[in-house]
Amino acid sequence: MAVENWQEFIKQTDGRLAELRPGISGTMKGFGEMAKSAIAPGALDSKTKELMALAVGIAARCDACLGYHTKAAVKYGATREEIMETISVAVYMGGGPSLMYGAEALSAFDEFSK
Repeated sequence: MAVENWQEFIKQTDGRLAELRPGISGTMKGFGEMAKSAIAPGALDSKTKELMALAVGIAARCDACLGYHTKAAVKYGATREEIMETISVAVYMGGGPSLMYGAEALSAFDEFSK
């Protein structure tokens, strides 16, 4: 799917997750804690970890992953060149479908970095 407006897409996805949260509150809380722990700086900084998550999102063809992890990568100071190299690694690992989702990830980066 080609997302036309990444800001709106994230807003809609946030709304859908908010509707889901009460029904699986323990799972959502656990997932949130896991995400915080996984992205926290350690041997790798948070930006590198978000770029890794973006590469996995591209290879897995997850639209929401593209939006959330690109937005976070921008927050941690990722450059367009770093996004391009991340897309390259994802294409290497995921083939043609990753190339198509890499183009979507670049679109998300361009929008979030404005």
